[in-house]
Amino acid sequence: MKKALLLAAGLFCSASTLAAASQPFPPPSDTQPVRNLAQENRNLQLVYHFYDQFFNDHNLSAAHRDLSAGYKQHNPHVPDGRAPFVKYFAGYFKANPQAHSVISQYGTYGDRVFLRVHSVRNPDDRGRAIVDIFRVKDGKIVEHWDSVQDVPATAANDNTMF
Repeated sequence: MKKALLLAAGLFCSASTLAAASQPFPPPSDTQPVRNLAQENRNLQLVYHFYDQFFNDHNLSAAHRDLSAGYKQHNPHVPDGRAPFVKYFAGYFKANPQAHSVISQYGTYGDRVFLRVHSVRNPDDRGRAIVDIFRVKDGKIVEHWDSVQDVPATAANDNTMF
């Protein structure tokens, strides 16, 4: 009976952890969450260096080093998994050899790393403003969300997007 209870408790905790992986953050509260800033900084370094090497140097091996094999993708144009991710961007880089990105802002919270990026295909492209969100687990990037907006030719204000 004791083993059955321990097994049930373990399965419940594992299921809760898996279910929580893609869930939104809890609403803000008056109590500060316990944060491991050293781990958050390691996660930031991992994501920052991966992003620079992969999207600027077009170094596809960075994905093999830094993405989990079961990498989960929320961008509807890119398939799940490390190998399909690499295949997708190998084609993109071949079609856009001058493509590069500039990370203008970043932040962390728990297992998430946030990047604010200006991505262009070539020198004549105004580009896109992107917010990338990565989830890191055990030293690997395991999940990604993004929001992409084209940089317009004109704006209703004098502020830049970056």
